[in-house]
Amino acid sequence: MDLSYTEAEERYRARVRDFLKDNLPQGWGTPGYELPKGRALVEMLREWQRRMLKHGFVAMAWPREYGGQGASAVEMAIFNEECARVRAPGALNSLAISQVGPTIIQHGSDAQKRRFLPPIVNAEEIWCQGFSEPNAGSDIASLRTRAELKGDEFVVNGQKIWTSYAQYADWCYLLVRTDPDAPKHRGISYLLVDMKTPGITVKPLRQIHGGQDFNEVFFENVRVPRHNLLGELNDGWRVSMTTLANERGTSALSQYVRYEQIFNDLVQLARRSSRNGRCALENPVVRQELMRHYVDLQGFKYNCLRVFSAIINGGTPGAEGSILKLLWSELNQRMQETAMALEGPGSQLMAESGRAAENGRWQVSFLRSRANTIEAGTSEIQRNIVAERVLSLPRAR
Repeated sequence: MDLSYTEAEERYRARVRDFLKDNLPQGWGTPGYELPKGRALVEMLREWQRRMLKHGFVAMAWPREYGGQGASAVEMAIFNEECARVRAPGALNSLAISQVGPTIIQHGSDAQKRRFLPPIVNAEEIWCQGFSEPNAGSDIASLRTRAELKGDEFVVNGQKIWTSYAQYADWCYLLVRTDPDAPKHRGISYLLVDMKTPGITVKPLRQIHGGQDFNEVFFENVRVPRHNLLGELNDGWRVSMTTLANERGTSALSQYVRYEQIFNDLVQLARRSSRNGRCALENPVVRQELMRHYVDLQGFKYNCLRVFSAIINGGTPGAEGSILKLLWSELNQRMQETAMALEGPGSQLMAESGRAAENGRWQVSFLRSRANTIEAGTSEIQRNIVAERVLSLPRAR
């Protein structure tokens, strides 16, 4: 594998760096900077996406005729890497740009493309994902939310959960069961639902670290026009695979940069911490733990490069994405646990105490990391995928 970049690609990297230097929100990256909350955060991210759009950094992989940039996989990787290095905020509509947008491009009608794609790019409409349910998280095919076709409308009843930013969303891409008698991977349809439709109730869920990013969403006799069906009736499972492939395949290298930064921050935390009256970095147990994280990080890096190599050679992310998901989720949890051990009794302090190290950011990261092995497919599900599709092991009976 040739890991070098061409002169043109290096010029592109310089252009990205100049954009980030000149356009990041004022004060970004300084010790005293705090993200706004609630609607103020939404408006900040909307403005940020529009700055990105003005300079050609939104919907980069989309074809130009749909408002994209037609960027190469290498250019996208460079942009994602550089954003990760300065910990830049994501676009307001990053979920729609990376997931439902490409799905509409591949499966949507001309009318659907004209209606939905421009407001995604322009940050005029926010989207959320309606896949997971209380008893159908990693096993999406077990979903129970029903949609009955009555004339020119679907009538939807059911519940979704872990729906990110549904409290702000204008639209939802929703998986529903339209044929209850079909095998569970069939009889599913993919709907585009206006969140202002009567009968939709959004209830925020408070997470263990205090945030409210996730929601429960209830559908009670919600009427969805038939022309908002994406793809064919009862073919939603195949359509949803396009969404999930885009979710797991577009940011591998930037993920590596993100966890490399966490590792480097962890080393600095060890330098500032003490163990038995001496610098923690001098302790052999601490050094061994840090080296374990470093080795795991390098394994993650080269698996990212393997997936990226397949993409630039015309392939699509497959079951290898499950390996990446396992590696980063469990590595991050282990690094956060090391941070708590380094802080010792101080790890019990949160930002509100006024005495927490680094304003309690490690505590928040540690609590948030507990979800890593659940979200986007549990570790158990990922191991089954790797066993069956990568290692060709027989299915458990």
